Amino acid sequence: MKIALGCDHGGFALKQHIMETIQKLGHEVEDFGCYSTESCDYPDFGAAAAKAVAEGKCERGIVICTTGIGISIAANKVKGIRCGHCADCLQAEMTRKHNDANMMAIGAGFTGPNMADRMVEVFLSTEFEGGRHQNRVDKMMALEG
Repeated sequence: MKIALGCDHGGFALKQHIMETIQKLGHEVEDFGCYSTESCDYPDFGAAAAKAVAEGKCERGIVICTTGIGISIAANKVKGIRCGHCADCLQAEMTRKHNDANMMAIGAGFTGPNMADRMVEVFLSTEFEGGRHQNRVDKMMALEG
């Protein structure tokens, strides 16, 4: 699977760590930045990663900022994106099972590398359950207009 990564300066170190984790899991990574800890704007990098997922260039995406909130909002502004802001493994699992999320946002100020590793593994390995959840996903996506 090809995974889009994006972050701001607050998520840079964790993004670099997650990039290695994804590769160890046997997946390919496309890095949409940022590329240092120099102050930058999370919408630029969250949107770039989200567009790659929405256009089918990447199957899933992971975006990171200090809280995970701003970058998840930015990613969700891209048509076709369902980005779940996750803080633990159960959220990473359920955002896939019930919401068919194609992106996950992580807050680097709250999530350490060990938890992030497990969240990434769960997010990338969990399948969408479909069934009754498909109707709900369809309703969410219809809100895009």
